[in-house]
Amino acid sequence: MNGAELVFDPGFGWAVVAVLGVLALGVTALSIWRGLIGWPWRALAMAVLLAALANPSLQTEDRRPLGDIAVVLRDETGSNLLSDRAEQTAEAEAELVQALTDMGVEARVSVLRDAPDDGGSALHRALSESLAEVPRDRLSGVFVLSDGLAHDTLSDDLPAAPVHLVQTGRAEDWDRRVVIRNAPAYGILGEELTFVLRIEDDGAVPADQRGVPVALGYALNGEPMRQAMVPVGRDMPLTLTLDHGGLNVLHFVLDPAPGELTDRNNQAVVQINGIRDRLRVLLVSGEPHTGQRTWRNLLKSDPAVDLVHFTILRPPGRQDGVPTNELSLIAFPTRELFIEKIDEFDLIIFDRYRRRGILPNAYFQRIREYVEQGGALLIAGGDELAGAESLSYSPLGQIMPAQPTARVFSQGFLPMLSDLGGRHPVTAELAANWPGQDGVPGWGRWLRQVELAPLRGTTIMTGIDDSPLLVLDRVGEGRIAVLGSDQAWLWDRGFEGGGPQAELLRRLAHWLMAESDLEEEALQAEPAPDGLRLTRRSLQDGPHDVVITRPDGRTDVVPLVQTAPGRFEATFPSSDPGLYRATAGELEALAVLGASNPLEFQRVVSRDEPLQTLVSGTQGGIARIDDGIPTLRLVESGRQAAGRGWLGIVPRGAYETVDLRLSPLLPAWIWLILAAGLGLVGWLREGRRGA
Repeated sequence: MNGAELVFDPGFGWAVVAVLGVLALGVTALSIWRGLIGWPWRALAMAVLLAALANPSLQTEDRRPLGDIAVVLRDETGSNLLSDRAEQTAEAEAELVQALTDMGVEARVSVLRDAPDDGGSALHRALSESLAEVPRDRLSGVFVLSDGLAHDTLSDDLPAAPVHLVQTGRAEDWDRRVVIRNAPAYGILGEELTFVLRIEDDGAVPADQRGVPVALGYALNGEPMRQAMVPVGRDMPLTLTLDHGGLNVLHFVLDPAPGELTDRNNQAVVQINGIRDRLRVLLVSGEPHTGQRTWRNLLKSDPAVDLVHFTILRPPGRQDGVPTNELSLIAFPTRELFIEKIDEFDLIIFDRYRRRGILPNAYFQRIREYVEQGGALLIAGGDELAGAESLSYSPLGQIMPAQPTARVFSQGFLPMLSDLGGRHPVTAELAANWPGQDGVPGWGRWLRQVELAPLRGTTIMTGIDDSPLLVLDRVGEGRIAVLGSDQAWLWDRGFEGGGPQAELLRRLAHWLMAESDLEEEALQAEPAPDGLRLTRRSLQDGPHDVVITRPDGRTDVVPLVQTAPGRFEATFPSSDPGLYRATAGELEALAVLGASNPLEFQRVVSRDEPLQTLVSGTQGGIARIDDGIPTLRLVESGRQAAGRGWLGIVPRGAYETVDLRLSPLLPAWIWLILAAGLGLVGWLREGRRGA
């Protein structure tokens, strides 16, 4: 294949040629005005000279033709693997590639896969990446073998060739799905929250399925599944009251209908974080002391805590000569606090309280019932806890996990973690944050301890001679803790280097209020980059195993490895999205890996609307494989490239130049002879006329 063209390259530049051309026109005009009959010949002579100065050359190219290229984008996303769409795609690809090859067009096949991070079908991006590797002057057509579902946006730069959608799927396809239209990210414990759910049908719904209520199963936090009949195509507001702090998982499952494309979108998972609105704490101090401010500062520093604090200085009937103007003007509302509104408190703290006759035994009995019904009680005392006015002699003594022996040690000692305390979530991290030497924590000493005789519960801290210092226990549905010292404030004041006073008391208070993150026996499952991360806390030695139930119902047993005292971990490798259930004995945890209702499967009935703008903007067409694989034709650029049963490609005729030759159009002496000859003819004509 060869090509030739005439090119000009003036040696003096086009500016000189232009000036000489203007002068030539002036001379010609003057000759005409003076009536010289030889002016045409002179004009031709000057034109020849100007042409010679323009240096005309003949450029000859040796060209090698380049074949046209057609891009075939094969959809392998999840929705295009449903039903027989994969077989339709493979059949259409084979026939199109063969037809293009027969027409001398190179077919370049690229693959569209699910976008990461639940991005759905990024069809436009995949198409742009495929076209970036194809020269624009060789692109003759684009064929997208897909169900037409795209979840990204079209770029402004349209391809320079017709784009055709060869659509998979069948006209009778239909699907049913669960849609969470509105769901809160968090809910306040004890208060109702509302979210909206909807059951939708899409596609050619069979007549026997239209308008028929369907069975919907639902379960909260792994509870047994409950069933309800719900309508199709209507928003359903649902109300829910959370009673579990932390992550709550609400699982919906829709019974599969016969003939629907997939049941992957027949379930939905709503994750709601349960939080407490306000924590109400009642702090009752028996007498003013240095550690009292420590309690107040700790509780008041938390904006989520409403603190009610009373300090009882004396019983109401005591006569000690104190002037009236120095007495409190506010009566201690004992009945209101301990009878009428006691259930409104999340935690009650008795700090160095003495039984002085202010609270009768009936009130202490009511406090005991409050604990047994789910309340929280902390008793922290000094020497008064070991005396005759001790709370252990009240009805609260029946639920205390340790009883004082009436001995008080007024000497320095180092609080230590017991064996169980090293594993308990309240104290396990304290020693790690205050490292010492030879297994001794790096915090300072306390100076007073009440000797306690353990009855039940868990001793997590010890004092002098390994005697119990901090004892925890569960009573009925509630919890109680006894701290046999009033010297925790020494850590807060930095005595001998201080210690984790705030962290200890904060974690203790939250354990009493049954925070899920501080449970002794707990199981957690959460998504990880390579699967599912499992964490088991336990006061018992291992080994521990966890049973994993996959979204498809299969089960696996995963052994856990101890990573810290009382902490066991493992990673369950999996890439299948969905709801996973982890169980270890009576413990259970739910986790969603990936998207519970992936974007790729939210709507799976094939559609052409997402690609309509791309197809029409490039003069392409849409053909359903179900109606027959279209034939291919050659069409001119800029014309409609689709019709009934056929799709078109544009021949480009691209080439590359392998050799280039440049030769003068005429030798210089020929230009001079032509110019001189034409000038001579003009001179002779004028001479004869004069003769």
